[in-house]
Amino acid sequence: MALVLTQLIASNPDTGLVLAFTCVILAGLFQISFGLLKLGKYFVMVPYPVISGFMTGIGIIIILLQISPLLGNSSYSNALAALTNITNTFNQQNTFATLLGVFTLLIMIYWPEKWSKIIPAPLFALVTLTLLSSTFLTQQGIAVIGVIPTGFPGLILPSLSLDTLYQVSYFAFLLAVLGAIDSLLTSMVADTMTESHHDSDKELIGQGIANTIAGFFGALPGAGATMRTAINIRAGGKTALSGIVHSITLLIVILWAGEYAQYIPHTVLAGMLIKVGLDIIDWRFIFQIKKVGVFSASLMLLVLVLTVFIDLITAVLVGMFIANLVTLDRLTDIQLDNITFKRGNELMSEISSSNLNTALTDDIQKNRSKSLANTVLLSIDGPVSFAVSRELSRRFTENIAFTTLVIDLSQAKLIGTTTAIMIIDLIERTKIKNINVLVITGNDKINQSLNKLSLETLLDKNHQFNNREQALQTII
Repeated sequence: MALVLTQLIASNPDTGLVLAFTCVILAGLFQISFGLLKLGKYFVMVPYPVISGFMTGIGIIIILLQISPLLGNSSYSNALAALTNITNTFNQQNTFATLLGVFTLLIMIYWPEKWSKIIPAPLFALVTLTLLSSTFLTQQGIAVIGVIPTGFPGLILPSLSLDTLYQVSYFAFLLAVLGAIDSLLTSMVADTMTESHHDSDKELIGQGIANTIAGFFGALPGAGATMRTAINIRAGGKTALSGIVHSITLLIVILWAGEYAQYIPHTVLAGMLIKVGLDIIDWRFIFQIKKVGVFSASLMLLVLVLTVFIDLITAVLVGMFIANLVTLDRLTDIQLDNITFKRGNELMSEISSSNLNTALTDDIQKNRSKSLANTVLLSIDGPVSFAVSRELSRRFTENIAFTTLVIDLSQAKLIGTTTAIMIIDLIERTKIKNINVLVITGNDKINQSLNKLSLETLLDKNHQFNNREQALQTII
């Protein structure tokens, strides 16, 4: 987000700021369109090891980033910097700030559940320890939030020209996609923590509306915040009311309470966030990591490392890419079982057990056996995806010695475009060699796909059949 906005401003010094917020408005409109087009489900097709990896990675990031503030020092910009400077952090700690932070963490861990119904542990720790710090520890160098600006921003009208249309639209689409991924992954974390299920399309529309309005007031585009969501859930907020209270609280701070919130110590917030980080870590998966298999464990650890040291989006995209490749490979093996080649004796056995087994003379039996010996039946049962096409072509080449090819699609449930093109290609290659080709057509959807690729041009109706018996009867 920072890179997009700074690039717009740098490349357009005079109008860059207005273009940046125009970009935010367009990003919001894109997100609304994602929701209206029901695209949300495609953003959340994430395997559990990937979810576990980025959940645990986020927890570790929170802990690493809050160690320094907990000990009374300034925070670092990323987890790697916090980790590499961990020794200096402990050597330069403020004793009073550390005690205050550790006390906060202990309250968060050991606060009785029944007391949370009266006052949540985070609220109690925030109020009491802020009062303690601002009353008795003002001279101990404990860092606090400081002055918070108040008031509303002014209205900014969007500006767009033909020269900037492509650049702004491209960046807006990029922000919309990244924001959608971030928010819906946050929603999945919330689902895991609350054992509920969110409406992805509704989330996208809501976020899009918010970002569109935000752009008009010079605000940065927002997305689902995993850390704040987790804090909210752990504090007991599990309905839309908690989000409303959150917004109203921020409004109160902006309009009136900023002068009081400025005294909150960083170490208190750090103690609260470390507890949140511990809660976000997927301990269940970690404790069972030896049981889930090498691939799932390796994928989870890879996503975890990328989340901590690179970024969440990269981690998820890499994890999804690897997971999908492996899943596709496994599905291909299963789908290949749906493709069979039969010839000679196998076809004779099939005919002998069918309605075609009638009283025939010896000469007819011999002719039939000879015809079927030079016939190959390619049968596709069930769904077949694009990943099977190459193996289908290889198997076909192995069965190339024949005078008649029968392609049976009557039991095919799904044939992708790539596989349909491959079937048409097989028919073309076979006909060039003056080999007879018969096709047993499938359902209407499959037939439409094949006809779009000129099946009717390749084969006349005399070579297309509704069932296998009709086709084999033609041969014999």
